[in-house]
Amino acid sequence: MDPMAKPHRGRHGALCLAETHPQESLVSSPTQRSLAHLRERYPLVQVVEKWIPQARKRVDLYGIIDILCVSDSEIVGVQATSGTHVAARVTKIAESTATPILRRAGIRILVHGWRKNAQGRWTLREVDCS
Repeated sequence: MDPMAKPHRGRHGALCLAETHPQESLVSSPTQRSLAHLRERYPLVQVVEKWIPQARKRVDLYGIIDILCVSDSEIVGVQATSGTHVAARVTKIAESTATPILRRAGIRILVHGWRKNAQGRWTLREVDCS
């Protein structure tokens, strides 16, 4: 994480962080940006969405998780998206039949929404749907 970045609460209580990474020019998708961010926080981070070539589409784990993170003390599922689609992903998670089961199992569910700020830096909006 950028040492000068200060986390703050945005609208609706979402955690917002201004993030830049050394490989920023190489990182393009929301999933790739989230992977870079999460690898700084968790020892085990893995993309769990899969590509179905016959259907030409991606399928998320349980329909709501792109990335799974594991540490000694927690398991976190992350849905990565662009900043404009955060609300839709939060709704999708709230309506999923998998969500109550994941919550009872103690798995945190986060939405990572990425957008560029006025300075052209990627900004992360993290919404906890647990």
